[in-house]
Amino acid sequence: MKILSFDEYITPASVASVIFMTNDADPRQVPLAGVKRIDLHFPKFTDGRAYSQAFLLRRRLGFQGEIRATGDVLIDQLVSMARTGFDVAVLREGLDASAAQRQFDRFPAFYQGSAVDTQPLFAKATTTA
Repeated sequence: MKILSFDEYITPASVASVIFMTNDADPRQVPLAGVKRIDLHFPKFTDGRAYSQAFLLRRRLGFQGEIRATGDVLIDQLVSMARTGFDVAVLREGLDASAAQRQFDRFPAFYQGSAVDTQPLFAKATTTA
């Protein structure tokens, strides 16, 4: 997962083929033809509807473009974001992007599959043996 600081974020209005989706929008109702990036918004870190939107986009709708988390994004949310389909996260203003890698180092593997890698850990172990 790529991590951006708040200052590195380019608003969707200034980029072609990018959709900004509020957290109450239904991804199934959005035309995805020609879209390369979808910015999903977290108005508060406690509002997790964008996780469901990312999962729907990746698994059910087969969206292959970039899914970016924006808004009130904290470092301790990053692992869950990566597992539900986000590619990029824009951290909330004032957070240090260099500290984010430590969060991924704490959790190097998961037993169950995710939106991105659906195969569970035990199945991977049997196919590599």
